[in-house]
Amino acid sequence: MTKFEALGLDKPLLDAISDLGFESPSEVQEKSIPILLEQETDLVALAQTGTGKTAAFGFPMIQKIQHDSRTTQGLILSPTRELCLQITNELKLYSKYVKGINVVAIYGGASITDQARQIKRGAQIVVATPGRMKDMIGRNMVDISKIDYCVLDEADEMLNMGFYEDIKDILSNTPKEKFTWLFSATMPKEVATIAKKFMQNPVEITVGSKNAGASTVQHEYYVVGGRDRYAALKRLADANPGIFSVVFCRTKRDTQRVAEKLIEDGYNAGALHGDLSQNQRDLVMNSFRKKQVQMLVATDVAARGIDVDDVTHVINYQLPDEIETYTHRSGRTGRAGKSGISMVIITRSELRKIKAIEKKIQQDFISKKIPDGIEICEIQLYHLANKIKETKVNAEIDSYLPAINDVLEGVDREELIKKIFSVEFTQFYNYYSKTKDLNSQDAERGNGASKGDIPTEGSVRYFINVGERDGYDWMSLKDFLRDTLNLEKEDVYNVDTKDSFSFFNTDAQLTEFILQTFTDFKLEGRFINVEVSKNPGAGGGGKGGKKRRGNKGGGGNRRGGNKSYKGGKKGGYGKKGGKKKQGFY
Repeated sequence: MTKFEALGLDKPLLDAISDLGFESPSEVQEKSIPILLEQETDLVALAQTGTGKTAAFGFPMIQKIQHDSRTTQGLILSPTRELCLQITNELKLYSKYVKGINVVAIYGGASITDQARQIKRGAQIVVATPGRMKDMIGRNMVDISKIDYCVLDEADEMLNMGFYEDIKDILSNTPKEKFTWLFSATMPKEVATIAKKFMQNPVEITVGSKNAGASTVQHEYYVVGGRDRYAALKRLADANPGIFSVVFCRTKRDTQRVAEKLIEDGYNAGALHGDLSQNQRDLVMNSFRKKQVQMLVATDVAARGIDVDDVTHVINYQLPDEIETYTHRSGRTGRAGKSGISMVIITRSELRKIKAIEKKIQQDFISKKIPDGIEICEIQLYHLANKIKETKVNAEIDSYLPAINDVLEGVDREELIKKIFSVEFTQFYNYYSKTKDLNSQDAERGNGASKGDIPTEGSVRYFINVGERDGYDWMSLKDFLRDTLNLEKEDVYNVDTKDSFSFFNTDAQLTEFILQTFTDFKLEGRFINVEVSKNPGAGGGGKGGKKRRGNKGGGGNRRGGNKSYKGGKKGGYGKKGGKKKQGFY
């Protein structure tokens, strides 16, 4: 018996699950599905985005409704068009072996008459955004007076977007005898009010702690001067060639401005905000899902429909006003069991906000330094070397080789390598050779080493020739180093994985031991090389004050167009308007 069979699901659903390649249920699925199948009850489920909530309510709804009836029996409300369509597509995949099931999406930006026509044909399940659903109810285009199940998906998001009155009006058109299933990442007062007003003695399940951040996400902050935010963003990007990121800005204007600057500077970036037409938003999102856009710069509202599992980093160009919003932002990465990083660029005066978020999400932030030009050039050279090594030779080039050899006659191997790498190195060296240190002079600084020397105290940064290509992320590499070296959890920190290499830090007293351990060290027949980095102080204060643990960098991919690699970034610079909101203050 599979784990999904043990939940009580019927064979048609199990067959669909098998086709989709699901091996075992997520925690929210494991907790929700048996309750919803076995009991007729209201349910409140608190779980982060990316934990499989659609299947948690989708499987039970599909199994429990009457397939041979054309009456609308299930209503699912979601905050955005993108999420509405995504849920609809997933439900269609789940029900592919269930005869007679019709799932219809209702959302703004598409023909309301076409949607009404689809419902009239018979739709057992309707997935809708609140605005369009209210409109169609007002026009008598849809009948939800006989539904048995109502799902409020991303309830906190819908309320943050101002849909409370719409939801209240919609639910007033549903029978009192229905069962309501509320799914939310956080539990602010507004969501609690909804649960109290529209639900009766709901069963409550929680994955993790209420309002806590996902355990697969590492949180980092960088302290810079107010005018250096964009420069810091660029530098983080150049230091991390493998990033695929969502970059959050506060305002539509800032989102557009930062995206345009990133594009001008050679990054594969795109903007997503409310001033774009629906068609423009669709084009940007499609490009992002295909990784043609590596840095999606978005407002909080526009990003609420984003559900992409491969996002490696979330970058907060500025912090949001409310902690719940930060939780949602960071939940865009570290999805589907993968690790991710949430980065925050702040000024010195905003440090208090970090402490407030830490308390709320029950996770520590790691204080990191914006990398300097030396480290960026080092990373880019290693990245280029690996890129050249892994490039497949195009057979069509053979016919051009005689002419190429004629041009390169007299150039020996070492000089040729220097020339090839100088193309990339010179570009970055010329840019960064005269740039300043972007880290706030008031921020805590980690102890580092002078160039070329192994320090006897403080923190030492190392290079290791394994990375994401070898199956490591920052968590698994940290575990490997700790196990291999027989060290304590706190002894290895600031672990920063790239595509084919990585960096990590330890205290200086461990340096001799570490270098000796990795002398002629083999893993599965391959030599594992560890060296002191040419910029050993990079990575900053991963230890100090509070015990900050584990680490990894972030940024975006310059010189866009290489689809083998991911990249991302973010920006925004907005002023707080209106009345002061509760949250950090």
